[in-house]
Amino acid sequence: MSKVFVAHATVVCQEQPLTAEDLARACDAQVEWVARLVEVGIVRVSHDRPAEWRFQSVDLRRALDARRLERDLGAGLDAAALILDLSQEVRRLKAQLRALGHPG
Repeated sequence: MSKVFVAHATVVCQEQPLTAEDLARACDAQVEWVARLVEVGIVRVSHDRPAEWRFQSVDLRRALDARRLERDLGAGLDAAALILDLSQEVRRLKAQLRALGHPG
């Protein structure tokens, strides 16, 4: 018996951002979970009303990473926000070191 894999892809770009519903669906979550992501600062929005929220690929990446941290490590979203911010800072500092010619 052969296996069949079905993949879905969504293009996320400046011209086609994700709505809160799209982001929730991509993360196999509810819109309330997306609102919590906004609340703890994992993703940022420029509007107060959830119906006007739009998300880019960087938001999708952070949301998926937060979901993975919840699932794999049992991290709450507050802890996930801290982990994601620290990881981003480490990557930034390593890039600065490489730019200065230091091995990373």
